[in-house]
Amino acid sequence: MLQRFFQKYTGFLRSLKAVYVLNNILNFKYLRRNRDLYRQLGLRRSVVAPLGSADFPQHSPDIPWLDRPDALEHLEQDAEFAAMDAGMQAKVRQFVQDGYLILEGFYATSDTAALNAEVDRLLGAGKAGFNYTGRKIFNLHEQSGLANDYFFRNPKMLRLLSFLLGKPVIPFQSLSFVQGSEQRAHSDSIHMTTEPPGYLLATWTALEDCTADGGPLFYYPGSHRLPYIMAPDYASGNTRFTIGSNSNRRYEDKIEAIIRQHGLKKSVLLAKRGDVLIWHANLLHGGSAIERPGATRRSIVCHYFAEGVLCYHEMSQRPAIIKF
Repeated sequence: MLQRFFQKYTGFLRSLKAVYVLNNILNFKYLRRNRDLYRQLGLRRSVVAPLGSADFPQHSPDIPWLDRPDALEHLEQDAEFAAMDAGMQAKVRQFVQDGYLILEGFYATSDTAALNAEVDRLLGAGKAGFNYTGRKIFNLHEQSGLANDYFFRNPKMLRLLSFLLGKPVIPFQSLSFVQGSEQRAHSDSIHMTTEPPGYLLATWTALEDCTADGGPLFYYPGSHRLPYIMAPDYASGNTRFTIGSNSNRRYEDKIEAIIRQHGLKKSVLLAKRGDVLIWHANLLHGGSAIERPGATRRSIVCHYFAEGVLCYHEMSQRPAIIKF
């Protein structure tokens, strides 16, 4: 499939929208379910055509409950929230206010060790590999039953995520790391976008203790309240037929300027093995520089969309292919 090809490929073809359209045609059986959503949202285009935020005639006024001005008041009246213990209630309140929460020791040491061994085995056997970044293993859950059943589709986690979005969640994508990403600050919503906006959550699980010199995760508390930055909001270089060759770098430059403009304060997460960070679709985050050669930061990231919303990729201007 073209998706697998593009995980490694870095050349000119990545910029051609026509290539993505071909991949969409090959995955039409997954995309055709978007037809009703397109009609509801006023989109007059094929479900295999390129898609970006600028293509919507108007954006839905619907937003997740946690993004509404009365979100905290809503919480206090919710029966499921009332049934949570005081510690979890505090974490959910923090999620509304700061855009993230941390579940300490959510996964047992034995489970994280087993997944690390699984990653090493699959890499050694050539059944899994890093994408063109040399850091990310896409969709490990497709090769690993442990990753799929216990980390990607953990029932307890799915219940919490569904509560946070106010809709059932659909597991979409996993990214596995041996080293830190060293990725500049960004919002997931430029890469994995929803209409209505905000119906995406991500989890990051530490598969080993993180160190300050090993490229730890960082984030900017409260940044999820800032406006979403989409392709029309920066010099993407997109044309009718191509994706701008420096779109990602220009986007990250834009985010860096926004961080300076608002004086946002960075938090660095020195997580322990088994800890889970859950973050909002628009929380600005990234990976610190690796300061010790050979340092690892084993982790797995999982992304989840809400059921019944349209999912697409703003950066690459294409509908999301969700296999369920």
